[in-house]
Amino acid sequence: MATVVAIITSIVVANATQTITTPNAAFISYNLAAGANSAPITPAGNRSVLVMGCCSDQSGDEGVGQVSLLRIPSAFLQWVGLETPTSSTGGTTITSGFDSNVGIHIVFIDLQHQVDIQVASADTIRVHNANASFTRAGNVTLIW
Repeated sequence: MATVVAIITSIVVANATQTITTPNAAFISYNLAAGANSAPITPAGNRSVLVMGCCSDQSGDEGVGQVSLLRIPSAFLQWVGLETPTSSTGGTTITSGFDSNVGIHIVFIDLQHQVDIQVASADTIRVHNANASFTRAGNVTLIW
Protein backbone atom coordinates (compact mmCIF):
# COMPACT_ATOMS: atom_id res chain seq x y z
CA MET A 1 0.00 0.00 0.00
CA ALA A 2 2.81 2.43 0.86
CA THR A 3 4.35 1.76 -2.56
CA VAL A 4 1.08 2.68 -4.32
CA VAL A 5 0.80 5.93 -2.34
CA ALA A 6 4.44 6.79 -3.14
CA ILE A 7 3.91 6.13 -6.86
CA ILE A 8 0.71 8.21 -7.00
CA THR A 9 2.38 11.04 -5.06
CA SER A 10 5.35 10.96 -7.45
CA ILE A 11 3.04 11.13 -10.49
CA VAL A 12 1.11 14.09 -9.06
CA VAL A 13 4.30 15.96 -8.16
CA ALA A 14 5.83 15.25 -11.58
CA ASN A 15 2.75 16.69 -13.34
CA ALA A 16 2.48 19.76 -11.11
CA THR A 17 5.11 21.90 -12.79
CA GLN A 18 5.02 25.67 -12.83
CA THR A 19 7.02 28.06 -14.93
CA ILE A 20 7.68 31.48 -13.46
CA THR A 21 8.81 34.15 -15.87
CA THR A 22 9.81 37.76 -15.37
CA PRO A 23 6.95 40.00 -16.51
CA ASN A 24 7.36 42.41 -19.38
CA ALA A 25 6.31 46.03 -18.97
CA ALA A 26 5.91 49.16 -21.05
CA PHE A 27 5.68 52.68 -19.59
CA ILE A 28 4.21 55.44 -21.76
CA SER A 29 4.03 59.08 -20.68
CA TYR A 30 1.48 61.43 -22.24
CA ASN A 31 1.02 65.20 -22.33
CA LEU A 32 -2.07 65.93 -24.38
CA ALA A 33 -3.52 69.26 -25.46
CA ALA A 34 -7.28 69.73 -25.22
CA GLY A 35 -9.03 67.29 -27.56
CA ALA A 36 -5.82 65.45 -28.50
CA ASN A 37 -5.00 61.74 -28.75
CA SER A 38 -1.75 59.95 -27.94
CA ALA A 39 0.10 57.85 -30.46
CA PRO A 40 -1.29 54.30 -30.76
CA ILE A 41 -0.11 51.80 -28.12
CA THR A 42 0.05 48.12 -29.09
CA PRO A 43 -0.56 45.65 -26.22
CA ALA A 44 0.87 42.13 -26.40
CA GLY A 45 -1.37 39.76 -28.34
CA ASN A 46 -3.16 36.58 -27.24
CA ARG A 47 -2.43 37.09 -23.54
CA SER A 48 -3.80 39.01 -20.59
CA VAL A 49 -2.27 42.49 -20.26
CA LEU A 50 -2.73 44.68 -17.19
CA VAL A 51 -3.27 48.26 -18.38
CA MET A 52 -2.96 50.94 -15.69
CA GLY A 53 -3.29 54.63 -16.43
CA CYS A 54 -3.24 57.82 -14.44
CA CYS A 55 -3.68 61.55 -14.84
CA SER A 56 -1.02 63.05 -12.59
CA ASP A 57 -0.66 66.67 -13.71
CA GLN A 58 -1.69 68.14 -10.31
CA SER A 59 -4.58 70.03 -11.88
CA GLY A 60 -7.14 68.80 -9.39
CA ASP A 61 -8.18 66.25 -12.00
CA GLU A 62 -5.84 63.45 -10.90
CA GLY A 63 -7.07 59.89 -11.12
CA VAL A 64 -6.21 56.29 -11.85
CA GLY A 65 -7.97 53.45 -13.65
CA GLN A 66 -7.05 49.93 -14.69
CA VAL A 67 -8.24 47.08 -16.87
CA SER A 68 -7.18 43.57 -17.77
CA LEU A 69 -7.11 43.57 -21.55
CA LEU A 70 -6.91 40.85 -24.19
CA ARG A 71 -5.89 41.65 -27.78
CA ILE A 72 -6.87 39.12 -30.41
CA PRO A 73 -4.60 40.25 -33.28
CA SER A 74 -6.41 41.82 -36.25
CA ALA A 75 -9.79 41.08 -34.61
CA PHE A 76 -10.66 42.99 -31.41
CA LEU A 77 -9.75 44.11 -27.90
CA GLN A 78 -11.60 42.80 -24.82
CA TRP A 79 -11.34 44.31 -21.33
CA VAL A 80 -12.67 44.42 -17.77
CA GLY A 81 -11.57 46.73 -14.96
CA LEU A 82 -12.30 49.72 -12.74
CA GLU A 83 -12.92 53.35 -13.69
CA THR A 84 -11.33 56.10 -11.63
CA PRO A 85 -13.64 57.27 -8.80
CA THR A 86 -15.60 60.47 -9.45
CA SER A 87 -15.19 61.81 -5.90
CA SER A 88 -13.06 61.42 -2.80
CA THR A 89 -15.80 59.25 -1.26
CA GLY A 90 -15.64 56.59 -3.96
CA GLY A 91 -18.15 56.01 -6.67
CA THR A 92 -16.00 53.85 -8.92
CA THR A 93 -17.66 51.62 -11.50
CA ILE A 94 -16.76 48.51 -13.45
CA THR A 95 -15.88 48.94 -17.10
CA SER A 96 -15.98 46.06 -19.57
CA GLY A 97 -16.45 45.38 -23.23
CA PHE A 98 -14.93 44.22 -26.49
CA ASP A 99 -14.63 46.16 -29.73
CA SER A 100 -12.36 47.14 -32.61
CA ASN A 101 -13.91 50.51 -33.53
CA VAL A 102 -11.88 53.70 -33.12
CA GLY A 103 -12.85 55.87 -30.16
CA ILE A 104 -14.66 53.24 -28.08
CA HIS A 105 -14.18 54.00 -24.37
CA ILE A 106 -12.16 51.50 -22.32
CA VAL A 107 -11.39 53.20 -18.97
CA PHE A 108 -11.34 56.72 -17.47
CA ILE A 109 -8.08 57.71 -15.80
CA ASP A 110 -8.99 61.14 -14.39
CA LEU A 111 -11.38 62.43 -11.73
CA GLN A 112 -13.65 64.36 -14.12
CA HIS A 113 -13.92 61.45 -16.58
CA GLN A 114 -12.50 63.48 -19.46
CA VAL A 115 -9.24 61.57 -19.99
CA ASP A 116 -9.70 57.98 -21.05
CA ILE A 117 -8.01 55.06 -22.71
CA GLN A 118 -9.83 54.21 -25.93
CA VAL A 119 -9.74 51.68 -28.73
CA ALA A 120 -7.51 53.07 -31.52
CA SER A 121 -7.86 50.01 -33.80
CA ALA A 122 -8.38 46.26 -33.54
CA ASP A 123 -4.74 46.06 -32.39
CA THR A 124 -4.08 49.33 -30.53
CA ILE A 125 -5.25 51.61 -27.74
CA ARG A 126 -4.73 55.36 -27.21
CA VAL A 127 -5.13 58.00 -24.52
CA HIS A 128 -7.70 60.70 -25.32
CA ASN A 129 -8.09 64.09 -23.62
CA ALA A 130 -11.71 65.19 -24.09
CA ASN A 131 -11.24 68.32 -21.96
CA ALA A 132 -12.07 71.32 -24.18
CA SER A 133 -9.71 73.75 -22.46
CA PHE A 134 -6.78 72.16 -20.64
CA THR A 135 -3.72 70.04 -21.35
CA ARG A 136 -3.59 66.81 -19.33
CA ALA A 137 -0.52 64.72 -18.48
CA GLY A 138 0.15 61.34 -16.93
CA ASN A 139 1.22 57.85 -17.89
CA VAL A 140 0.04 54.41 -18.92
CA THR A 141 1.75 51.20 -17.82
CA LEU A 142 1.23 47.82 -19.51
CA ILE A 143 2.34 44.61 -17.78
CA TRP A 144 2.22 41.17 -19.41
